[in-house]
Amino acid sequence: MDLGQWLTDLRALHAKAKLGELEPAEGRDYRARRAELARALLAAQSLTRQPGQAQRQSLRIARALQVELTGNGRKEKLTTFDISSGGFAAPMGTAPEPGEIFTAAIRLPGGDPLVVPVKVVGSTAQMGYVRVSFTFGVLASEAAERLELAILDMVLQQLGK
Repeated sequence: MDLGQWLTDLRALHAKAKLGELEPAEGRDYRARRAELARALLAAQSLTRQPGQAQRQSLRIARALQVELTGNGRKEKLTTFDISSGGFAAPMGTAPEPGEIFTAAIRLPGGDPLVVPVKVVGSTAQMGYVRVSFTFGVLASEAAERLELAILDMVLQQLGK
């Protein structure tokens, strides 16, 4: 099967998955295809890794999403640089301390905000802002699946038709 047909089939399965209409065999096929695409794209992303930089564990997609970050006396509106099933990065005026815990309400396309616990895992000073990296805390299976579906939506949009 050529790549175009494979992606067309994945898009059809993805549409059914978002509606909760996959048959058991389709669900297995969908999860396998989703994982295969993520592995391929993750391998491609690893090609741009800098020497000494840790290998990514989850597929990351550059996407500007609105986030409301609350906790530890902060309430800030952020816009992500990128997001993955493991976390996100966003610019901030001042960096929180590594290890600080917050609640993030992420506005995923097509639904209510996804409210999740996040922890600061790193920050890098840039010109005029600090790039702060957050990792997600433990997500309920429904929240994790919603995030995975949204990330695949964004990936499929970027891959075009």
